[in-house]
Amino acid sequence: MSTLPRALSRGIAAVSAAAVAVVIGWSAPAAADHTLPPNIPSESEARTQLDSLTVAPKGPQDGYDRSLFPHWNVVDSPCTARQVVLQRDGHDVVTDSRCQPTSGSWWSAFDDEWVEDVPGDISVDHLVPLSEAWKTGAADWSTSERADFANDVESSQLWLATPSSNGAKGDKDPSEWMPTNTSVHCDYVKSWIDVKHRYDLTITSTEKSSLNGTLDTAC
Repeated sequence: MSTLPRALSRGIAAVSAAAVAVVIGWSAPAAADHTLPPNIPSESEARTQLDSLTVAPKGPQDGYDRSLFPHWNVVDSPCTARQVVLQRDGHDVVTDSRCQPTSGSWWSAFDDEWVEDVPGDISVDHLVPLSEAWKTGAADWSTSERADFANDVESSQLWLATPSSNGAKGDKDPSEWMPTNTSVHCDYVKSWIDVKHRYDLTITSTEKSSLNGTLDTAC
């Protein structure tokens, strides 16, 4: 299996313990802008990656538990992976002294919905679900490797999503579910392919056909 990438250290503004709240240091676009996760590949790169993936049936769900993928770990002290993503992809985000966002605006690409000022109302979704990863290679990883996957803020593995769209997606692959927001379909499948490629996860023949079809029609 290829070496798993380490979480990228992010340039989050240093937070003083005495501070009540700070505005994050990243330059945020206007709230009307739609922000996607970083490092989504080009169409041509995604096609090359897709052709290199191993096609195989999914493995069993046996033994899977979310606790085997320790997530929302601290990736840039004191900020957890979830807090990093809320700041990275949000707009006008304000945080407290523990790096927890207290207000801001967040766009859910899956259903083209905005969440305003209530961080608890926006989910951070694992694009390739943890159980999907388990069935396509991660069952053989170490706990440390699964933690790297679950807290990867440097790839496009973590997306903002409303709880309803996150719940509708569940652990489905793109042959079983696609976002209701059709304008994001191209980026969605390119991101899915890239994450599977980064972590040497397998895909089914149906999944590959669906990914190719979306690249042809949406990109």
